[in-house]
Amino acid sequence: MKWLLGFVFLSLGAQVYAQQEFIQSSEWRITKSTWTEQDERNFGEFVARLGAAVERRECEMVDTCLRSGANPYAGTDPSGLRLYADCADLPYYLRSYFAWKNGLPMSVVSSISPRNVPGNSGDIRYTPFGNYVTSRFDILARNSAGRGRFWDSFWNDILKTKYPNAVSLLNGTITDVTYSATFRMMGVEDGVLFTDFYPVKLDRDGIRPGTVIYDPNGHVAIIYKVTDDGHIFYIDAHPDNTLTSGMYNQKFERSNPYQGAGFKNFRPIAVVNAKQDSNGAYVGGKIVAAKNNQLRSYSLEQFYGNNPDPGGVWQKGQFLYNGNPMPYYDYLRIKMASGTLRIDPILDMRQNVADICGSLKDRVVAVATALKSGVQNKEHPLRLPLNIYGADGEWENYASPARDARLKVSYMELVSQSRDLIQRYKVGDPTIVYSGKNLAQDLLKTYQSEARACQFSYVNTSGRPVTLDLDQARQRLFDMSFDPYHCAELRWGGTSPQEIASCPDNENKKAWYSQERWLRYQYERRYDARMDFSLEELNGPKPGAGIAAPPNVDIVKFLSSQQ
Repeated sequence: MKWLLGFVFLSLGAQVYAQQEFIQSSEWRITKSTWTEQDERNFGEFVARLGAAVERRECEMVDTCLRSGANPYAGTDPSGLRLYADCADLPYYLRSYFAWKNGLPMSVVSSISPRNVPGNSGDIRYTPFGNYVTSRFDILARNSAGRGRFWDSFWNDILKTKYPNAVSLLNGTITDVTYSATFRMMGVEDGVLFTDFYPVKLDRDGIRPGTVIYDPNGHVAIIYKVTDDGHIFYIDAHPDNTLTSGMYNQKFERSNPYQGAGFKNFRPIAVVNAKQDSNGAYVGGKIVAAKNNQLRSYSLEQFYGNNPDPGGVWQKGQFLYNGNPMPYYDYLRIKMASGTLRIDPILDMRQNVADICGSLKDRVVAVATALKSGVQNKEHPLRLPLNIYGADGEWENYASPARDARLKVSYMELVSQSRDLIQRYKVGDPTIVYSGKNLAQDLLKTYQSEARACQFSYVNTSGRPVTLDLDQARQRLFDMSFDPYHCAELRWGGTSPQEIASCPDNENKKAWYSQERWLRYQYERRYDARMDFSLEELNGPKPGAGIAAPPNVDIVKFLSSQQ
């Protein structure tokens, strides 16, 4: 009998050992009680490496990037780790992954509510006056108390179940409780129910790799690079797990402070009142966070300006540089430059065209993903979603209205920025560095050369590639369908009989394409407008949904007129 019991115990021990190996490989051991400045710098470097790989197009998915050489921890992950994030999940996912790999604590907002002010209702992701924290989820190791001394020793020292399981947390818990509404807070709260982020000063200390950008229209990105001439570059994720990169500009809107739009950093946290076990890991205790007055880079400047309105009206706050007021985006670039800002208009044109080129190539991947799903072969729904920018299901996964709106703003900015730089050069602005004879002409030559060099292809319904360049995309920008139920040819704005001949869409789908032109003309993403129209109801622009004519994106015509 003793021999039999011993055999059973040894067999159980073998199973325990096998389970222990898996659990250990997934364990989140907190070996550092506090996020230090060095940890923050290391996190920024981690994001910078991933961002550089996305920019170079060495990887284009969250999972492939984290499995690539861009991730210093690649090859250390246990099996079963999903490596998935959409736009709102990405900052949390990268922060949590980094914290796990470095033995750091982590805590996330787990529930929120709309601020209790009149008119603050509707979809919590787009509340007019923001949200507040109602609960938090802390990732801490716990003692396995309550089973008795023998079983506590058995489970803690052999199975070690007191350590959180990182795979389970990253695969579900963290990404399940965080979404874009979590970012919709100004960050002034202190105490137990603190916000995960705090708004930062507009300088290179506050805005750095690892800083998050929140667009009040429901999009989130994370910064990986700030250049010496003041440009800010970010990566962002999408529901199909793709990763894209871009340059910060007016694609990201400002809004009232309670919506929390703009730049924010993760609030540093620490574990207190914890004990270290035999492995050197902290067990028990609680999470505390740095208060705003303890944060060197905390500031509300991006909301109210550095010369706030005495009445507290955020829109009236001024951004002054050397005593002179200037637009927010211009002020930001000056502050983000390393040293005195000097703008080379030709270089700026190249950078802006490169940013648009990247967006177009990212759109190729997104549309191809939608087409691969076969959604375009389905019958068109009888109605559009309640809001085309904030939907769910197939529309969220495969439609592109928000992506397309940002693309339109980028083309519009080419015109507005060229107009601004030409005017500043004419009046002798010392910031502008140009030694040629005709700025408008040189800008036009640069645009045309870079636009021709930016070529991309989509595969039509017949399986043949159709190649376009950046200026051809501009000319069909407002013909490109955001609707996932349309064929590839309409998704890319084909209008010639030759190009659309292979499109199999029936008359109903073509009617939807025609009637959606009002929505395609719109570049402002409106999440507060009703858009669940039937085909018959979509007979023109509606309040907040659609405009009568597209905005001006004709950079060629504008620059030609300046010569």
